[in-house]
Amino acid sequence: VDLPKASEHQIKFLDREQVERLLMAPDTSTVSGLRDRTILEVLFSTGLRVSEMAKLDIDKIDVKERAFGIVGKGRRLRVVFISERANVWLGRYLSARTDPFRALWVRVPRSGDWDPTMGNEKARLSVRGIQRIVEKYRRSAGIAIKVSPHILRHSFATTLLQQGADLRSVQEMLGHKNVATTQIYTHVTNPQLKKIHDQFLK
Repeated sequence: VDLPKASEHQIKFLDREQVERLLMAPDTSTVSGLRDRTILEVLFSTGLRVSEMAKLDIDKIDVKERAFGIVGKGRRLRVVFISERANVWLGRYLSARTDPFRALWVRVPRSGDWDPTMGNEKARLSVRGIQRIVEKYRRSAGIAIKVSPHILRHSFATTLLQQGADLRSVQEMLGHKNVATTQIYTHVTNPQLKKIHDQFLK
């Protein structure tokens, strides 16, 4: 049987212990630390693309239902779910906010005094700003591999598959148009397939 050549592109992702170290890295005694912890929690629990993350507004998030709608790549609309833990941090972060802006992720002034004349889009944290936050705590957590918001997206997908989620569901949660795109993650399920094989065929 001729098998297709495996892609040389290897998906990088964090294991659960590395994810926990990253999430625990921010100092949550400050508003900026609370924001950063919440960003990391939401990135990991939703698998959002960083561009989708940066566009989020407070009024679009249903904290009670732990869900929100988003228009992703290719103008595809999907529902995104937030884990209970990420939702708790989201509540804490929003409670600490005293600014008038609707953007979910905002630049926190060092002085602690918000400038209401700044305008919502100037206050909004940029894609690059979110990337810098992830890299900052990667270093703090002592994680050797390069970590980006996209690595957290990979980690979200691989964790779901390792816990038994089916490929079609993961496809929907990631907002992939074709399941073929999601199949790049199936390498992580190979060890589990072997265990199942060994269980039934001694």
